Parts: sequence; structure tokens; C-alpha cells
Amino acid sequence: MSDKTAGSGDAPLNILFIMYDQLRFDYLSCAGHPHLHTPHFDRVAEMGVRFTNAYVQSPICGASRMSFYTGRYVSSHGAQWNGFPLRVGEMTLGDHLRKVGMDCWLLGKTHMKADKEGMERLGLSPDSVIGARQAECGFDAWIRDDGLWGEGPDGFYDEKRSPYNEYLKSKGYESENPWADFANAGIDEDGNLASGWMFANADKPANIREEDSETPWLTSRTMEFIDQAKGPWCAHVSYIKPHWPYIVPAPYHNMYGANHVPAPNRSDVERQDPHPVYGAYMENPICSAFQREEVRQKVIPAYMGLIKQCDDQLGRILEHLDQSGRTQNTMIVLTSDHGDYLGDHWMGEKDLFHDPSVKIPMIIYDPRKTADGTRGSTCDALVESIDIAATFVDAAGGQVPDHIIEGRSLMPWINGEEPEWREFVISEFDYSATGQGAKLGLEPRDARLFMVFDGRFKMMHAEGGFRPMLFDLETDPEEFHDLAKGDAHQEVLDRLYGYLGQWGRRMSQRVTVSEDDIRAKRGKSGRKGILPFLFDGSEVDEELTAKYRGRAAQNHLET
Repeated sequence: MSDKTAGSGDAPLNILFIMYDQLRFDYLSCAGHPHLHTPHFDRVAEMGVRFTNAYVQSPICGASRMSFYTGRYVSSHGAQWNGFPLRVGEMTLGDHLRKVGMDCWLLGKTHMKADKEGMERLGLSPDSVIGARQAECGFDAWIRDDGLWGEGPDGFYDEKRSPYNEYLKSKGYESENPWADFANAGIDEDGNLASGWMFANADKPANIREEDSETPWLTSRTMEFIDQAKGPWCAHVSYIKPHWPYIVPAPYHNMYGANHVPAPNRSDVERQDPHPVYGAYMENPICSAFQREEVRQKVIPAYMGLIKQCDDQLGRILEHLDQSGRTQNTMIVLTSDHGDYLGDHWMGEKDLFHDPSVKIPMIIYDPRKTADGTRGSTCDALVESIDIAATFVDAAGGQVPDHIIEGRSLMPWINGEEPEWREFVISEFDYSATGQGAKLGLEPRDARLFMVFDGRFKMMHAEGGFRPMLFDLETDPEEFHDLAKGDAHQEVLDRLYGYLGQWGRRMSQRVTVSEDDIRAKRGKSGRKGILPFLFDGSEVDEELTAKYRGRAAQNHLET
């Protein structure tokens, strides 16, 4: 139990794993934002380590989250786009942590879709414990709500029940879908619904009491969970915000204004002979909208207000942990599934590999004495989101199954060590289901992108016969100048392609037998079963051939 012991010396370690959807790495005051004050994020950073070079394995919700939860690259787990099922049997955080005696619970969003066909093939009922876990990404669900209850002519985007909508109805919000009609909508001057789906309404207050809005609601559920939980436990608290719709209740709707909206980080040079995939994205409706300054002026203050509300609600959780004495035995992890372009690079949303999209905040507080030497520090090692799974297994006292989990434990960094570390990070993006893939005339298997980043040079490789993209973040931290348009950096491209090839040759699918299992088998096969390749038996010890020597029991050659 010594590896699990927390700072108090006698309580088992718990893990509070908080994820904010679409939170940019640089929209926190501890990360240098000039206007947005986030004292509670900052407090956790002062208590622990802030990793300044953390990257997701895919800049899209579903694929990124499946990498967080499995500890595996996107091409390893295969759930490469929103709504692509995570195949039945894929090992996840819950599976790994339960093996070392830690429960694993979900509160909020996963964006995971169950492999129903696979479950039916194996006879797994979603009502059984194992079936429910397969359908919930390996978690035991305390309360799940993926939180996008947008409705179109053919139905809702999300398909499961919404506990949050049920809560709103119980509070008197009269609507079939109060998520859309109240939590994510305001009221215009004529008393009409002003939907948060429309950017023009982003500056209006959401028509809801602030304490009933999504972020406080999940915070309250989290504190209820903590109050009844018996350790050791891991609780994945997954907020839908600051993800769009970009609308927030008062008083957060007008805390920020035009004087807080930065100039977009973009250059005309990016639109000159752009990479075909990049060019296709810059022309899509989302990016076209964020190229309009009036959209940015409406959206960014609301986005900041959503983050400020997230910070205040984090403060509620921290106070609750303090008052209940749990701060001293709870690891706290703050991160995001991807960022948000907000008009930078002529882009909106996420999807490609510029830092506003693919780089994430990652702050880890470990209460144990072994982490005392790194409190309040930053670490600029190249970190991948899959490192979270390895870190949790390590922190819980287990041995990381590195034939399954492809990430690396961050515990050495947290404990003040300087381990031998990776030379590059990888991110993948499968855009086969998008209009951009269709516009470029690509077969689904060719609509795939790969990022290789070595800490200075960032390369994007595109399948389908396209040239790469290349940026030097030392001389061009804004990522404006695509060096792959010329031929002056072929040596750099060759090196990064070498890294991509090295990564592509990794052992990723031998997940049923570990390296230790294989080592244990070496040399033992000669004592069991068969003895191949002998001439007369003298080549081995006599005991190995004892079953094959002596007089024959019968002679069937005699007639």
C-alpha cells in the first residue's frame, strides 16, 4: 500500500480526473492569458505540475477521448471519429484500475458509442455489469450526459437519455428539450427564443438561473459522488463546456468585451497556395464564419465567460475537498480533449494540427510527499494525452501494461526525476466522414492526417498523395510559414518522416501477451510437449527424451 499512500500517510490515493471540452491551452491565467483570471486552475498549478507541451492524439472529441481512456493511439483503438464505436473488448482505464483495486467512475460526457454489433455477437447484455461497462467506455456511470441535445429534422444528435434535461424539467423549465430552450438559449428584444446555435446571440445571457446551468449542475453531482465514495476511486468528471453552443448565463455573459478579444493569429501568407487539405478546411462553413470579425467579437467573450464559470465551479470542488479533508489524498488532474481555433489561422473549431487546436492544458496535483519537490513547477517535456492512463495506473500502485497502454507514466516528472523521454509526439486525424474529404475526392481510407512534432519542427503528413506541411516553431511560433512549400528543408522532413516510420512500426496489436509473459516463456518450450529438430536425441539432456526411449509397448509391424 505504500505506493498508494497519500500525503496524510494513512489514506489511499483517489484520482479526480477533470476534463473540460474544447478548452484551449492558453486560455488560463497560469498559462499567460492577459485578461482571463482563473485563480482555481492557478491554485492547482501551484499545488502540482503544469505540463506546457501536452498534445492530444486526435483533435476531435470522440477520437481524442478514446485515446485518453484506452491509453492508445487512434490507429490502435480504431474509434477515429465521433460516433465510430470503440470496439468491444478494448481495454480502458476502468479495466486497468480495477485490476489494482481502484474503482473508476464517470460523471458527465464520454462521447463514446458502444459497439452494439460486437456486444450482440458476444452475447453481452447492456443491462449486465460487464455489458454496461462496455457501453460506457469501461467506466461505472454515476451520471452520464454527453450534453449536445441539438435536434434536427431527423432527431437528436445524442441518443441516450439526458439526466440534465430531466433535472431542468424538475426545476420548472417547461420544455421537451430545456437544454436547447433554456440552458443554451437567451431571449431577444421581442421575447423570442434566441438560440445559442446562432453566433449573433452569444452575447445574450442564457435564459436560466446560473446555478441550474450545465457546469454547476455537474459540479453538484460531483460533490454528491465524493461524499458517498469509498476509496480508492478514480472519478472522471467530464464537463461539456466551454464547448459550443457559445452562450453562458449571467453574470458571465458580459464579464468580457471587445477590449478582451485578441487580434486573430493569422496571416495572409497562409492563404497563398495553401496545402489542399488546409485550403479545403479554410473554406468550410465553420471557418468561414470565424473569419468574420463580428463572429469573433460575439463568441470569444462568451467563451471566456464559460471558462470563468468553469473556474468558479472548480473552486467549489476544491473547497469541498478542503472541508472534507480529501485534498490530502486526492490526485487532481485538469485537462481538455482538444482546443478551439476561434478564428486563428483562418479556422474555427478544431480538426487540424496548429497549437490552438491540438495542444491542451494539463495540470496534475499529487498530494503525496514524493511530489513535494515539484509543486508550482512547469514541465516542458513532450507529453501525449495517452500518458494519463499510464500515469493513473502507476499512481495507483500498479505496473503499467506497456503492451496495451502506449502512453508513458508522468510520475517520474511529478516526483522530480528526469527520465529518458520521447523525442516526438504524434497526433492523427481521420476526416473521412467530413465534407472536406468528399470535396478533395478522397476514398475514406485516404482521408487521414498525421502530425509529428519534435519540440521545434511540426510536420503534417496527408495520405492521398499530397505534399506535407512543415513549421519551425522556434523561428515561427505563430505557425504561419509552411516550409514544405519549398525544398530547403528536405533534411528536416526526412528526419520527421523517419520518426513517423519508427512510430508506424511500433508493436501495437499484441495486447494479449506482455513482454514479461514472453520472457517467461523463453527456454521453457523444450520441457513441454514436443522436441523438434533432433537427430538422435544426444543433443539434449536425457530427461527431455525419457518419454521417447525404451522398449516399444507393442509391435504392429509383425504379421
